[in-house]
Amino acid sequence: MKEGVLDVLMYLFENYMDEGPEFNPDQEALTTELAQAGFHRGDINKAFSWLEGLSSVRGPDAGLSRGGDAGSFRQYLPQEQGKLNAQCRGFLLLMEQNGVLDPATRERVIDRVMALDMDEITLEQLKWIILMVLFNQPGQEHAYALLEDMVFDEMQGHLH
Repeated sequence: MKEGVLDVLMYLFENYMDEGPEFNPDQEALTTELAQAGFHRGDINKAFSWLEGLSSVRGPDAGLSRGGDAGSFRQYLPQEQGKLNAQCRGFLLLMEQNGVLDPATRERVIDRVMALDMDEITLEQLKWIILMVLFNQPGQEHAYALLEDMVFDEMQGHLH
């Protein structure tokens, strides 16, 4: 999955987030709409697979590590360090320290980052991935709102 997949995911998120996390459209119709918007079918199919993976890690007992104690520190595997540069890892830590992410949600974010076939992601891309994960996690509405304000405020700053 290259950046095109993330573009599809961001398009879906921006255009359908008002529908809520239970949004379940006709996949064929959505595929047609995405293709008409200029996305490649391969990227569309990979984006749907990524979203299915996101759905499979929903809820507190989704099989991902629950993280550690509040005083514990997350040690990244070499392949995670390759995909998440120091700036991204620092941002994840900051979001956890500020209560936007809990250890289990941080692990869901890392899982979804690793599911993208990209060599490295940018901080901006990471923020979108975090938004998508929080949006799909029941009980994370406050954390989602905090990060959403941050991301969209930054976008407005770049537009002026």
